[in-house]
Amino acid sequence: MGNINPEKIRNVVIAGHGGSGKTILAESILFTTGATNRFGKIADGSTTSDYNKDEISRGISINSSVLSTAWEDYKLNIIDTPGYTDFTGSVKSAMRIMDTALIVVNAAEGVEVGTEIAVNYSKEYGIESCFIVNKLDSEKANFDNCLSQLREAYGSHVAEIQFPVNEGAGFDTIVDVLKMKLIKFALDGKGSYTEYDIPVDQIEKATQLHQELIEIVAEEDEEMMSRFFDEGGTLTEAELIEGLSREIKAKKILPVLCAAGETSVGTKPLIEFLCKYCPSPLDAAPFMAKKSGTDDYVEVPPIQGGEPTIFVFKTLSEPHVGEMSFFRVLAGKVNAGMDLTNQNKNKVERLTQIFQMNGKNRKDMAEAVIGDIGAVVKLKDTHVNNTLTGKGLAVTIDPIVFPDSLIEQALTSKSKGDEDKISSGLSHLHEEDPTFLFHFDPELGQTIISGQGELHLAIIIARLKEKYGVEVNIVQPRIPFRETIKGKVESVEYKHKKQSGGHGQFGHVFLRLEPRKRGTGFEFANEVVGGAIPTKFIPAVEKGVTEALIKGPLAHYPVVDVKVTVHYGSYHDVDSSEMAFKIAGAQAFKKGFLDSKPVLLEPIYEIEVTVPETFMGDVMGDISSRRGKIAGMDSNGKMQIIKASVPLSELHDYATKLRSITQGRGIFKRKFSHYEEVPKEVETKIVAESQKEQVEA
Repeated sequence: MGNINPEKIRNVVIAGHGGSGKTILAESILFTTGATNRFGKIADGSTTSDYNKDEISRGISINSSVLSTAWEDYKLNIIDTPGYTDFTGSVKSAMRIMDTALIVVNAAEGVEVGTEIAVNYSKEYGIESCFIVNKLDSEKANFDNCLSQLREAYGSHVAEIQFPVNEGAGFDTIVDVLKMKLIKFALDGKGSYTEYDIPVDQIEKATQLHQELIEIVAEEDEEMMSRFFDEGGTLTEAELIEGLSREIKAKKILPVLCAAGETSVGTKPLIEFLCKYCPSPLDAAPFMAKKSGTDDYVEVPPIQGGEPTIFVFKTLSEPHVGEMSFFRVLAGKVNAGMDLTNQNKNKVERLTQIFQMNGKNRKDMAEAVIGDIGAVVKLKDTHVNNTLTGKGLAVTIDPIVFPDSLIEQALTSKSKGDEDKISSGLSHLHEEDPTFLFHFDPELGQTIISGQGELHLAIIIARLKEKYGVEVNIVQPRIPFRETIKGKVESVEYKHKKQSGGHGQFGHVFLRLEPRKRGTGFEFANEVVGGAIPTKFIPAVEKGVTEALIKGPLAHYPVVDVKVTVHYGSYHDVDSSEMAFKIAGAQAFKKGFLDSKPVLLEPIYEIEVTVPETFMGDVMGDISSRRGKIAGMDSNGKMQIIKASVPLSELHDYATKLRSITQGRGIFKRKFSHYEEVPKEVETKIVAESQKEQVEA
């Protein structure tokens, strides 16, 4: 395309549950608009969106894919997002910067968890939503059931814009309520169609739906309402377009359209609808931003002549290219060769080349205007969530808040000397996917990786090997248990006495140990009187005790919530030293700890599980089998929300198990709550394992 008019840009994110046909629908849009000359297929790995080896081998979308095409004088920027909940971060980042969410619903399945996630993200970022019931050519397709579920979940705002005439095998005909035409498609994959008058057996339903739309549009505008009555209960096409666009933007209408992506049935009317009725970047609400270095918010309105401002929502490391940063222009325009300031890092970056992307294919762009989506390579220090601006504006856009991790694993290198390569590779993979996190835990002595599910982390490990040439072993992370006491010991004595030629060692202490309230930590007190222990040796006693806290006497886990008081002792004028009293303090503590009813504590997490009501019994039973305690239940439409507390040691495989129990329809989130005493039978096993490890070490 030549010069782009921002009013003619449509930014659309395609989202929905896994298996609803998003990638093929995107492929159909590209093919019918001429952006591609071949209709790619998932089976042979030839789609524009899913071009990575792991996507092709698994037959699913793993990354979001930025696409672009043209229709008449419109430019469509499309982001095809994954449907599996392991990759939900890609959905959220796309929702953050697009203007319309096209939410794909499987005609045979109806509203699923992925539908809910997509709708919730679109609401969070305040973007317009349209539903498209896809796969209407499947044998089990049921449009009316999908429509009923959508209305049950999202209310009376759900509006039937089209309905199918012959859903199921051979589906090729829809009725368009806006055009008031029957549309019959050629099943050649090109999306071509012929319009006919609506037949008698469909006209009553179509007329009623058309009239309902007109009334909704008219009742929100007094002037339009007046014209509505003056013109005998109807509106002109231009008035209908204007009014319907306004209602979609105000979220007062959630349109429902029809499609069968594999045959391109419904694709061209969908594109026409997006162009006619959905918002341009100039219609978008201003992005909120902080003035750099302050907490004061300002608006960044979509102004064509404004100071150039871009927001980076995705990065990708490409072989032979380097790191590619994907951005949206929020204000003004940017040109190749332009210098902008990264406001998050306070560094100047040069946009050497700007690309328009279509999957892995890129094409040079001389400039990117407000609202457009582009990519740039070889920025020195720019990452996801960074804001780059011209000299006249110093603001940072609020970042995308990615979902919390749901699963953790630990990894070790298969080959000595690969540690630096592993760290570098993990860092690059985190930049590409901010929902993947990693860190070294010094307490556990393990590198911990975390993400949204087992599949998510399996993909990360596979890419670590493929891209960075390193292999790792995956093990279950150790649990950060804690040790404490329940009883009180009034006095425990330890005398450290050693004579080995020259000066000897002498330190003699009496300690009192008592439990503290959970979460209050360690306290050391000195009640020595009369110089039984010289004041200069008291810090050494405390140091001995605090060092002994690091690896507790029970199972070598950190000790918490204990008060230790040194109240008596003795010393030797020559042989006493700080080291002697440090050793005496540590040994007295260890001895007293084991006499003070020691117990093991484990981390407890709060979980919130969202599942269809059908699976509630199985999910609650599984939580109970994990030593979980149900705290309460709520409902959200057809979904039930179970709140519970579960030990971390029982959550290792929970994401996978939940999906298995609920046929992929259950989701959960978790957060640390508190530490709680481990049941005695479990504690005995953990202590035995710890002692075995110490012997083997």
